[in-house]
Amino acid sequence: MDDRKSKILALILVVTLISLIAVAALYLGPSWEFFCVFGAAVTVIFAVFIWLIRNRSKEPGHILPQRQKHMMSRELSVPCSFLRKVAGVPTKFRYKELELATDNFNALIGRGGSGSVFKGILGDGTCVAVKRIEGEERGEKEFLSEVAAIGSVQHINLLRLYGYCIVPSGPRFLVYEFIQNGSLDGWIFHRRDRRSRPGGCLPWHLRYSVAIDVAKALSYLHHDCRSRILHLDVKPENILLDDSYRAVVSDFGLAKLMGRGESRIVTNIRGTKGYLAPEWLLENGISAKSDVYSYGMVLLEMIGGRRNVRVLDDGKDRSLRKYEYFPKLVVEKLKTGKLMSVVDQRLLEGRHIDESQVRKLVYVALWCIQEKARRRPTMAQVVDMLEGHLRVDEPPETEMIIVDLLSIGKDKVQGKSRIKATGVYLSDSGSTTPAATPTFDNTTIFSGR
Repeated sequence: MDDRKSKILALILVVTLISLIAVAALYLGPSWEFFCVFGAAVTVIFAVFIWLIRNRSKEPGHILPQRQKHMMSRELSVPCSFLRKVAGVPTKFRYKELELATDNFNALIGRGGSGSVFKGILGDGTCVAVKRIEGEERGEKEFLSEVAAIGSVQHINLLRLYGYCIVPSGPRFLVYEFIQNGSLDGWIFHRRDRRSRPGGCLPWHLRYSVAIDVAKALSYLHHDCRSRILHLDVKPENILLDDSYRAVVSDFGLAKLMGRGESRIVTNIRGTKGYLAPEWLLENGISAKSDVYSYGMVLLEMIGGRRNVRVLDDGKDRSLRKYEYFPKLVVEKLKTGKLMSVVDQRLLEGRHIDESQVRKLVYVALWCIQEKARRRPTMAQVVDMLEGHLRVDEPPETEMIIVDLLSIGKDKVQGKSRIKATGVYLSDSGSTTPAATPTFDNTTIFSGR
């Protein structure tokens, strides 16, 4: 007897038994004989159902090999993972997953002040960059709130955060999308060894596009997110270039959330020497203008193809070293009408560069690195300036008192300790002797077209 016929007979048997119960109830009433018939019928019906269930579980279509079950589970996990990425929901990864993806953290692709970055491939084939954050001072609750805020950020010029991992009493991990062309520093600075990392000499028109891309990303973080996000570590190493050489701002490992009603916040010093705004060192509290300062320093490095602080006399005694401060050099060349001499010389070899674009970038950069935060533009204004929606006036001279922690070399001259940074001096008493600079309100920085 085939399976289909047995099921039909079982169904007929159940219907017959139910009919028998109804007839017994009608003719016997609530008697001892009725309850005997009722109990026997229910027992048989229950047995039939048990037989049907057991027979169904033994069918070939319901017996899946273990390997097939694993394959189905993996196939289901891929669309689930995809949907989480599209929705911008950060995934909580297990440490073992990241260890397996990064070949036990052997695929090192970068190292910074806050941690190391490793290349990895997740189980669904997604290529990722895994950042291991060491010595994190924030609590777990604060860390998770920042991860949630950053993970919800969706912008074409911001690196996607896929997820995170917290190891109890250990390091924390952030999992980002992987960008193939590497970071901006490999494309604007001279490097002797280019075999290990992608790089080259980025053409001028792409540098200008990168400047706009980065400005848009920071403007989005400062003005268009539900919680204002301060990056706090804007530098060429944290700006990546995708396959189309579009800039993607990365590394929110040091990011700080700022409420809409807050104008300044006080926190421990974060970031990289050479890009820190003066308010970090003066302990006046930081704001979105601190990112603006760092952005201005990056702009100058993109223009010159060199670091803003350069050692002129690399003596053995660090206290006697002399340093050249590129922003000061740019101001001097701007005064003498030799602005093109500060442009990366590789860009000038047989190529025409629009001097008006160079001048615009220099002006924007000098506005951004004004020592007083109130003089600096917002990142939204920077975007408008670079795209030609706001006219860029010549910026006032900034005192440049605080050059950089690493750029300070002291020698005693007539009882005074001087900072050697192409003519910028700071006395022991803290008084300064630069030329007087005009005072500008925010309303006079820009004028519309």
